[in-house]
Amino acid sequence: MDWQYILEGLQTGIQEMSWLEAVAVFFGLASVYYSMKENILVFPTGIISTLIYVWICFQVRLYADMGINGYYFVMSIVGWYIWSHPRPGKASVPVTWLGTRGMVNALLLLLFSYVTLYFVLHTFTDSDVPYWDSFTTATAFVGMWLMAKKKVENWIAWIITDVVSVPLYLYKGLLLTSFQFLVFTVLAVMGLIAWIRIAKVYALKNG
Repeated sequence: MDWQYILEGLQTGIQEMSWLEAVAVFFGLASVYYSMKENILVFPTGIISTLIYVWICFQVRLYADMGINGYYFVMSIVGWYIWSHPRPGKASVPVTWLGTRGMVNALLLLLFSYVTLYFVLHTFTDSDVPYWDSFTTATAFVGMWLMAKKKVENWIAWIITDVVSVPLYLYKGLLLTSFQFLVFTVLAVMGLIAWIRIAKVYALKNG
């Protein structure tokens, strides 16, 4: 790995980044941190970041990612409501694992999202990375849906999204955003470990 190239690229990216991208990166990192901590602030911070990225993705022709950020905005509102309205007698919405039916639904959602997004990008846009853009968007689509439902598996979807997004944004010249997704990957692994532990505690208390 050419570390000199990466360091020089990061320096160039920081120098050339807009203040808007810097704000989006800051609130994006804050949102992932709060999600890892199971803190409801994940949603307002995420809303700010995603709205900014709608504009940024439009400028660099990442149309599927632009759409997914719009979806993040909607699901952030839905998740905010779900997290703040636990079942009667419960202090909060519990972190749980998907059942068999939930897993099948998640995989079907992933497949349907990918095929639909690829068709739209390939047919109606000038995207030069339709396969790539569609895949990261589809996995993120599933991740956000599962996070709103407080399912442990949301972190697996985010890890896949983040790992693939690192080279995608690097290719698009958004080096700082690429670095952000590298940090997201680390935080997502930490979040997965934390939520596995939280789910075990809940299961023991209610077993």
